[in-house]
Amino acid sequence: MADDADLKPLPLDGLHRRLGARIVPFAGYAMPIQYEGIIAEHNWTREQAGLFDVSHMGQLLVEGEGAADWLESLAPGDFKALQPHRVRYSLLLADNGGVLDDLMVTNTGRSLYLVVNGATKHDDIAHMQARLPAGISLHHMTDHALLALQGPAAVAVMSRFTLTPETANQPAFADLKFMAGARYQWNGVLIGVTRSGYTGEDGYEISVPSTHAEALAEALLAHAEVKPIGLGARDSLRLEAGLPLYGHDLTPEITPVEADLSFAISKRRKTEGGFPGAARILDQLFNGAPRKRVGLAIEGRMPAREGATVWNGDTQVGIVTSGGFAPSLSVPIAMAYVETPLAGDGTALEIDVRGRRIAARVVPMPFRQKNYVREGKQG
Repeated sequence: MADDADLKPLPLDGLHRRLGARIVPFAGYAMPIQYEGIIAEHNWTREQAGLFDVSHMGQLLVEGEGAADWLESLAPGDFKALQPHRVRYSLLLADNGGVLDDLMVTNTGRSLYLVVNGATKHDDIAHMQARLPAGISLHHMTDHALLALQGPAAVAVMSRFTLTPETANQPAFADLKFMAGARYQWNGVLIGVTRSGYTGEDGYEISVPSTHAEALAEALLAHAEVKPIGLGARDSLRLEAGLPLYGHDLTPEITPVEADLSFAISKRRKTEGGFPGAARILDQLFNGAPRKRVGLAIEGRMPAREGATVWNGDTQVGIVTSGGFAPSLSVPIAMAYVETPLAGDGTALEIDVRGRRIAARVVPMPFRQKNYVREGKQG
């Protein structure tokens, strides 16, 4: 465990401590893992609105003519077709087709705004800078915090704020749909807002200058529907939503097809290729991959954690990459990679948990319905 003196504080460190957060090391930062308790915070987010400090994430701006073409040389998205103020999930790929990181890409109209994982951001930046051509710049927004307001009450809470679009061609805040983003003036401060998140709930991610982050957080927490939520509940929420976590469910050895993330490979790129590892990935896409990320429902109450082995009779056929208790479902669940012939829904398997075989079966993900709002429709 890192010494406390070696940990970087988040911009809201003082606020977290005043709110009674339990602080733990994560990605080199002193991070709040919980306040009143993981299960209570999880359920509050599902029912009301939770405020997460995710300022450890990397926020990057890519500017210059040809920025979309350049990003397409690193990731399999169709960024040239990404319309202004739209957001797309994508994957930074290794030459072997493995995943170096997953990221969110927003076309701001003037630049590409990227959000990458906190644990990998410095490696990501080095990888990108080594491949950066003349005329394109990459800026790490170290002077900005990142907050996430997630849950069914998030829209109602944010609608009470006066948010003025930065320019006339940006969408009004009330018109911001799922996977869309724009910049707004709030109390004289320019903030970036995307309607997205990592919980399976409707909500927003808000990029704000670090000097104004505490004022914004306190303004959000002043609403009765909003409580602070820690890393522990963020993990259980994303697990129920079937969302992978880099370094666990995604690694440089795992391809997008194996990870069941083929949707992140755009239609045009499936035809044209031109991204790292394209030959391997497209072969798996059309001919099948040897393994697949699946959801597992586990019998009993004992959760299976990362590293637990998955068995079909006397043969090991996979490994758990994320697992835990699902507060919304009151059962243990897990994500695992298993051999493709055994990846079909309903397949009966066993997991070795501390030397004891526990029955499990393959189930569809998400484990719980997502509540994103897509052009007025939920799901």
